[in-house]
Amino acid sequence: METTISSSNFADDASQVKDIVSIFRVQFLAMCRLNTLPWSLLEAELTNGRSSDLILDILNQTCLHTVCLQHPPSVKYRRLFLQQLIKMHESTTTEPLDELYDALSEVLSLEEKSTCFKSYFLPSGGTVSLTESQAVISEGTTGLVTWEAALYLTEWALENPQMFSGRTLLELGSGVGLTGIAICRSCKPRKYVFSDFHPRVLQKLHTNVNLNSHNLSDVSVCVEELDWAEVSEDRLIDIDANTVIAADVVYDPDIVDCLVSLLGRVLKCSTTSGQPDVYIASTIRNPETYSFFKKQLANAGVKHSIITGPTTQIFPYNRFSTIELIKLYL
Repeated sequence: METTISSSNFADDASQVKDIVSIFRVQFLAMCRLNTLPWSLLEAELTNGRSSDLILDILNQTCLHTVCLQHPPSVKYRRLFLQQLIKMHESTTTEPLDELYDALSEVLSLEEKSTCFKSYFLPSGGTVSLTESQAVISEGTTGLVTWEAALYLTEWALENPQMFSGRTLLELGSGVGLTGIAICRSCKPRKYVFSDFHPRVLQKLHTNVNLNSHNLSDVSVCVEELDWAEVSEDRLIDIDANTVIAADVVYDPDIVDCLVSLLGRVLKCSTTSGQPDVYIASTIRNPETYSFFKKQLANAGVKHSIITGPTTQIFPYNRFSTIELIKLYL
């Protein structure tokens, strides 16, 4: 019996291939762990007879993508990625792709650096590219990489731009700057104050804000050193923030008291528009530390309510982690 394949089947197949290529692009440029990339989906498509064209599409949307050429992931990451892509292509019966070997040859000629770029695609179009450390802990700080709660908070902000439009924002512990840059790009605040304290984090933060500055011209942006223990009430009043946000700042019980004291002072610093809105996003890695944070908030007379998180996952990260977003008030 002759099998009939409808045009809808072709459309579905084409859509699935497009999705696979898109997933590779998004996860590769964000430097997701290589074993989390959709290799099994690619293998299934190769088994179905789609080989050279699909592999070439993936190559063009990853290592040869304009974003990668301008702001590349680490040399090691690209090398391992290309070796895996070549291995999968060689498992088929098709002819070798010169483009794959040319790309690998170029990467092998490069020297590794201590920093690399990670790029994140925004729903409104375009990307936020950041220079980040390759190590989770580097130069005595965890602030040189983007953490999950920052991605989570950014997604929530992008779904709720009205919460930030026309307002002055202060971000505590800005790290490498993803959340602030994305909010400035998509939520139209009037002013955005990035802040951190560690010298290397501030240096990296300045670099990333400058790297993305061509897309931030409509917002008044500044990067400030802010010592949570030493910042004065006058300085907080001078910043005059309508909204204060922070992500992944509850990670060490030794800094909880200092953080809670600052948050209490922030809430008591009424701005020209009243008490500021304060949002804290936290990945709950250690429940005891997070419970201690909430207990100290209560002891300081600071109440909180849990805010429903983002409904759509925009960025590639582990949403199985326990992440909580809370709003603080007196």
